[in-house]
Amino acid sequence: MTANIKISSSPIFIVGAPRSGTTLLQYMLRSHPNISLPTGESHFFIPLLRNAESFGNLNEPKNIRKVLEAMYKQSADFLDTDIHGIKFDIEQLTTKFKQEGRNTITSIISGLFEKNALGEGKSRWGDKTPYYVLHMKTILEMYPDAQFIHLIRDGRDCALSMFARKHDFGVYNTFFAAKYWEIYVELGRQMGSELGSKIYHEIRYEDLLDTPQKTMQGVCEFLNEPYSDNLINFKKSGEAGKTPLLQKSLQKTNQEKWRTKMTGKQIALFEGAVGDTLQKCGYPLTTSAKPISLPIKAWWRVHNYIYYKYHYNFTKREKNE
Repeated sequence: MTANIKISSSPIFIVGAPRSGTTLLQYMLRSHPNISLPTGESHFFIPLLRNAESFGNLNEPKNIRKVLEAMYKQSADFLDTDIHGIKFDIEQLTTKFKQEGRNTITSIISGLFEKNALGEGKSRWGDKTPYYVLHMKTILEMYPDAQFIHLIRDGRDCALSMFARKHDFGVYNTFFAAKYWEIYVELGRQMGSELGSKIYHEIRYEDLLDTPQKTMQGVCEFLNEPYSDNLINFKKSGEAGKTPLLQKSLQKTNQEKWRTKMTGKQIALFEGAVGDTLQKCGYPLTTSAKPISLPIKAWWRVHNYIYYKYHYNFTKREKNE
């Protein structure tokens, strides 16, 4: 079945700020008949590249094995449960990559994703790791034909979602959540403007919910892939641990929750912190969005740091008991 499949040299990367709906887009896009996307986040592209010299000469099998071992140490859950076309077997992959002459970090990583795509009967591979939005130029150096889809969601809803997992993201107040969101969005958009429309495509989460067919047709046009209704009628996650919304069809109501779940003070603080960015992304403000003074900004940063350190020390103490 896979013998006649030719793997495309144009990988796809879904990126964005945390809690922006990238997992939903991941499940929609992986339902395309040509596109293979694991169901988790890799996280190892940048760390492996940064440490490339430490692995030595990758023409030697033992050093290829070191790369795969480091990959597994970084992202064991991803490699065990989120790639569905192959089994991550370090010894077998070491042998195959040596035979194929994969002697760079870039070619070893792509080898894994290519074999996974072939195992799924797909001709193109991709990855969804939101923080790669901060490293698009580096990834483009690794894969010159790569394409990026930047998903943007109203930062006020992102903040609510981050609060629900505050310990995971180290976000303990509204101001810090606002700046966290802004950094991802602004840097992503800035780099996107430099990369150009053939490499970078921007969509809003709210448009994905309100006009899914139109939005995904635009995505397919960008990727030069035929549109498929499978994208809208995507294969749902069967795992309870995945995002609950992935068990259902598209939920148009999963937006603007901040209007009822944030206090007036939280909304004013968020809009005062990043009002310009909200408006640039097409999200209207509901308050006067007064600029926040430097002392108040400093206070909120210290507040977040204190709570972060308290949780870190508490968790560390629990582990040692």
